[in-house]
Order: sequence, then structure tokens, then C-alpha cells
Amino acid sequence: MPASPSTARAINDRLALTLLQQQGPLTAGQLKQLTGLSRPTVADLVERLTVSGLIAVVGESGEQRRGPNARLYGIVADRACLAAVDVRTESVSVLVSDLVGRVLAEGSVPVGPEAGKAPAGEAAAVEQAVELVERTAKEAGAVGGGRLHTVGIGAPGLIDPASGELRDTAGLPAWHRRLVAALQERFPEARVSVENETNLAALAEQQEGVARDRDTFVLLWLGHSCGAAVVLDGSLRRGASGGTGEIGFLPVPGTRALPSATDCAGGYHSLVGATAIAELAEEHGLEPAGSTDPESAAARLVGEAARLADEGAETSQGRREADGDRSAPRRGAGPYPIGGYRRVDATSHIGPADDRQPHPADSARFLDALADRIAVGVAAVVAILDPGCVVLGGEIGSAGGAALAARVEERLRRMSPLATEVRASALGGGAVLRGALLTARERAQDVLFAPRDR
Repeated sequence: MPASPSTARAINDRLALTLLQQQGPLTAGQLKQLTGLSRPTVADLVERLTVSGLIAVVGESGEQRRGPNARLYGIVADRACLAAVDVRTESVSVLVSDLVGRVLAEGSVPVGPEAGKAPAGEAAAVEQAVELVERTAKEAGAVGGGRLHTVGIGAPGLIDPASGELRDTAGLPAWHRRLVAALQERFPEARVSVENETNLAALAEQQEGVARDRDTFVLLWLGHSCGAAVVLDGSLRRGASGGTGEIGFLPVPGTRALPSATDCAGGYHSLVGATAIAELAEEHGLEPAGSTDPESAAARLVGEAARLADEGAETSQGRREADGDRSAPRRGAGPYPIGGYRRVDATSHIGPADDRQPHPADSARFLDALADRIAVGVAAVVAILDPGCVVLGGEIGSAGGAALAARVEERLRRMSPLATEVRASALGGGAVLRGALLTARERAQDVLFAPRDR
């Protein structure tokens, strides 16, 4: 059954708006070429979208003669503003953008540990986060007149698929759950929603990051804790209860106990959480400096180890080539058996530990041991989902770069018959904000670009 004229117009309008979002300003001729629509149909939709205030002439194309055919049309970006909020256990970050995603203002504030200890502390943390959003929106000129149209929040924890709200999860600050209602109260005309932080990071990797060429992949988030997001056939999968990717609860070898329904200690989290990674680095003679935040400390340790390991591998390769020796093992092949978390005695190093500078060999051994740990959980995911690609995300996964990703991939080749490429995120911890912004933009455009007669 053919579409009615009104339905056909709505489809054509949304197609044109999507192209203008993806491609930037276009001429009517370019819209005709990209959409395959007739010239009169394109002329009608351009007029319709212009009259509705959704698009406007933003310039002229240098490839065209002056006149109507040279006009470049673009989305009216200042029609609405969007806010993205990244809520962590110890901090909140915000950015505000226009309708096409151009960032207008951003900011962040630390949240003290007292925030989760008493109702007064929780209320203070909520107010601190709300004030940050309000302050950033004012800086962007997005306060007043309903200009802050949509707010997207990324937070750790489970999202109830029925209500879209954060579930009461043990171990996470209670003020996280109160933030959505507080923002909705402060910005009553805005549409406020929350999504799991790892899911948002995966959406950012899918649209702007290293997974743009993949319809199916898994993002492994390595930060304060660990999590996973699953994208199958282009769609994010949340599961029956919203808990897809709660990999921190996965029982694994190498821990002292099993996780429980309320505590992931003893699960995969105990191997690859930030505190566990920092402890592993210390076992290998590497110590963090200048940070009390486990996530930042672990990311710096992994990043520095990756740099030193790469330098050491390049130096060793150069010496082997100079000596004509091609028999040494490839970079990334670890000296430890899979799943073996061998403690290295720091006293075996030459010189006092406090005075000793990290050595490339120490860094390589640390990365090998970390890759052993990461591969255990990734292998379980690969065996069930066969994603073909795993992205190491979060501050720690991104800090490890290609050096860590190559080591994990090499171990997967030995553990699984399923070919899996491992990539390091280029977005790192910023992926949550980007994902929240992309989600807010999509939701805002769904509303603003909807046909008037719907």
C-alpha cells in the first residue's frame, strides 16, 4: 500500500534533515542528488522546512553560479540547546551544545566522599550537580525561553527498561538517582533522561569512534569499575532487566571469592577495576604519583607503561635487527600463562624501589599481566556473542592504547577459535559525554523535526 501524501512528505523531510545533520549545509541540487527525489519535490520540502523554521540559508556554494541554485541550506542550530551530563562517583561533568551538536560551554566539579554518607550530603551533591548544569547552560545562553530542550545523563548502574530510571543498586551513591528529578524540577520545560554510562560510550564509539565500521561489537569499559556494552546488528542491547554488560559480576579464576547479588567483589571487577590495576602495577614495581583517585592513578600507570613498553620493544627490535637476530618473540606475546596472575617480587629489581625509574621490561611485564586479566573476561564475552570486535574503553582502556589492545588480542587468539579484533578507544573517558550528547540530540530532533500534523 503506497504511503499517503502527508506520510511521504514526512519521510522526505526527515531524510533531508538527516542529511543536513550528517553532511552539513547543502544546496537544493545536492539534496536532490543525495535523496534521489525529483527537483519539484526537493523544492517543496526546502520551502516547507524553511517556513517551519527548521532550516535556513546559511551561505552560498562556490561551485554554483549566484542565484537560487547556489544557496546553501543548513539546520537552524540555535533553535534549541542540549545538555550532556556525565555522573561519576566522585565528579560531575557537563557540556551544552546547539541543536547540531556544536559545543557552546562545558564544566566539571568534584563531588566529595561525604556525598553518599548522609541525607544532607546527598542533597548537597545533587544541588552541586544541578548548579553546574545551570551555570554551564547560562554560559551557553541556553537558560530562559525553553531553549534547554533536552538533557541526557550518563551514570553507572542499571536502568529500568520499563521506567527509564536508575535502579537502586548497592554500592552506588543514592544521590545519582535523585539527580534526574532535581534537574527536571529546575528545568521543567526540558526533556531529561538517563542512560547507563557504558551504553552511552558504546554509542559514541559507534558514531564517532573506532567502531564506526562495525555493526556488531562489544565495548569493555575500564575505569573506576568495569562494564560492557553490547551492540548487535547496529542496535544497542540492554537485556530483559537493563543489565546487559554487568561484567563486573562475572565469576572468574584468580579471585579469592565469588561475587554476590549485591557486591561484585570477587568477580571480574576484582581483576580489572582501577584499584586492582593499581595494585597489580605496584606488584611489578610501578607506583602511581600525584593522585589519590584510583581511576586516574591506574590510567596514568597503564599509559606510562604502554609508552615505556613500546619504547623498549622498538629499542630491542632495533638491536635485534642490527645483530641479524629475527628469532625473538613478537611484541605482545606475554611471558605468563593465560589466567596466571603471578606476583613479581619488587626486591628483585636492581636498586632501591623508591629511587628506581620504571624500566621498559617492568612495564612490559605489567601490561602482559594486565592483558592476561582482561582477556579472561573478554574471552567469556566472545564465546557467547562472537562480536568480532572488542573496544577497550574508559580512561584505562584508552590509556593502554595499541600496546595493551595487541596483547589482549594475542591472548584471545590462543584462547578462542573466534576471530576477534581488539581496538583501543580514541575517545577514552570523554565517550560518555559524547554519547549523552548524541542521545540528547537524537531525542530533541525527533521532537523538533516531527511533522506538525502528527
